Amino acid sequence: MKGSLQKLRRRHNKSGSNNHNDSRSNKVIASVDDENNTSSSTFLDSPSFVLAGFADHEQQNKNNISMLSSLSERNDGSFITTENAEEEEEVPQLMMGDTKNSDNVATKNWRPWEKFLTRACAGFSMLFSFFFIIYRGHLYVCAFVALLQILLFRELVTVRYNAYFYIIEQNIPLFRTTQWMWFFLAIFYTYSDFALDVVMNNTSLHFLKPYAQLQGPFSFLLYAGTFVLTITTMQIGYIRFQLNQLCWTILVLCLIVGQVKYIMHNAYNGLIWFTLPILLVITNDVAAYFCGMTCGRKFIRRPFINLSPNKTWEGFIGGGLFTVLMSWYLSRQMAKHDWLTCPTNTIAFMPEKLTCELDPVFHEQNYQVPSQIFEVLPIFIVKMIPGIVDMCSTVAGTTKHVLITPCISGEPTHVHHHFDLMVSGVLPIQIHAVVLGMFASLVAPFGGYLASGIKRAYGVKDFDSIIPGHGGVMDRMDCQLIMALYTWVHYNTFVRITSVSVPKMLYMFNLMKESEQQQFYSQITANMTEKGMDI
Repeated sequence: MKGSLQKLRRRHNKSGSNNHNDSRSNKVIASVDDENNTSSSTFLDSPSFVLAGFADHEQQNKNNISMLSSLSERNDGSFITTENAEEEEEVPQLMMGDTKNSDNVATKNWRPWEKFLTRACAGFSMLFSFFFIIYRGHLYVCAFVALLQILLFRELVTVRYNAYFYIIEQNIPLFRTTQWMWFFLAIFYTYSDFALDVVMNNTSLHFLKPYAQLQGPFSFLLYAGTFVLTITTMQIGYIRFQLNQLCWTILVLCLIVGQVKYIMHNAYNGLIWFTLPILLVITNDVAAYFCGMTCGRKFIRRPFINLSPNKTWEGFIGGGLFTVLMSWYLSRQMAKHDWLTCPTNTIAFMPEKLTCELDPVFHEQNYQVPSQIFEVLPIFIVKMIPGIVDMCSTVAGTTKHVLITPCISGEPTHVHHHFDLMVSGVLPIQIHAVVLGMFASLVAPFGGYLASGIKRAYGVKDFDSIIPGHGGVMDRMDCQLIMALYTWVHYNTFVRITSVSVPKMLYMFNLMKESEQQQFYSQITANMTEKGMDI
């Protein structure tokens, strides 16, 4: 195996590719000759591999990809097996534009502070751009999300496309065309459905009703055309391969379109429901990074997850605690700004000041903490909580009725019943933010672990190099996708249980026949009369 790795190293150092990521598809795969104990190399682009047919070389392809994915690149351009990769220090990610050939990329050695400085500068630039888009308004937020979805789809499908480039390029027509047609079909349906919802909730846009009714038929027309084109491009001998590629495309669409379908609804329900979850994921990512860097494997040496060996229990736990704490105070500060709390149903290119009647979640209330929480904690810790009240049960006189009253020290008839704690001056949004923070800490990171598994499966360090020091867009958005979906579910489950509004009811009323409108009117008037309401 050592001889094979030496040949791989020499072959890699001789290659002068301009694109470091694309050169991975041209790397040789070492095969050991059992009889002579020598190594030979086979290129993925060899004529016999491409022209003989995918069906006849399916087993060879599996062996090649298995060997390729088991190799991990060192900083000097050499290779190690995956089993030993976890013992290596993390290889700094270099920008493709920083070097002119793969030799420079492989041999350049970054100091730790240079890598940290690059990541920090890129991170602050992304945060500044994000806050600027929030300031510009809801329409620009939607455009920003659409741009991110395009970049995410490009990166994810390119990972698998590069692995099978020479099979696809030589034998499968319109492969990339059909992939992007599926993407634009999903995007059209998602955004047109959102636009329809905006029209329904805005009486000034009800004149668009005839066009809005075409959304469903036109979406199905696009689906039918894309479906037919996909089937007609299937080639005998490559059908199984093309079905696998189609399944991968659908999976990518579920990740970046399905999970983000309602993120525009989050923004129009109030920008706080768009901004807060994103900031919580960023907080968790940064806190976990520093906790893992300073305390990693000092208290718990057991590996956290095999898909991402650099992750530690200390980083996961520390990041979660800091995120939940941050969510409590950050949400209270954000609730002070009408620009973030007020919902809207208008489409404006220039930002306009928003004024609204604040939702009850942004008004201070008094909360009684459930007593069951204190039952799982040690009593000496519970008694240290400020404002905690020890409630006791006692029998009232001859009536034998059991009364619950604050405990009196030394009273023999008082028996501990439960602990009581009343919290005043709390915004309900803070409670919701804590729940969002817990999800951002416990569940959202597994989106990043999925991304790590994909990169490990296809032998790439990052999905792209568009962001200096961070990699691709997917490397930064992997945890945000499922977080956006949960925010919509949480909002519609616990904050605004119903999504019916007066403009939407008027829109639906105008779609009825005249006889149905009269019946609806009579039912409404009868219902109002029964409740004693003035008509």
